[in-house]
Amino acid sequence: MAPQRGTANSNSPGAINPRALLESSFDRVVDFLKLSPEQYQSSTELREWVLQNKDHKYVPPDLLKAFGFQVNLEP
Repeated sequence: MAPQRGTANSNSPGAINPRALLESSFDRVVDFLKLSPEQYQSSTELREWVLQNKDHKYVPPDLLKAFGFQVNLEP
């Protein structure tokens, strides 16, 4: 008999959270900060995160524009 791979719970329905696979870093930060879309522009914490991560993480284009940031596509 071949050895089993994975953990004991790897085949259970709750083992993988499908939302976690689809959620972006931006979504996780917004959830952590408990912000609604109406609060994005007024959040200094979110603005700082966007400034630090805009070149390599997803940020909604409208928010980049609202903050006056441009993405640097150069490596």
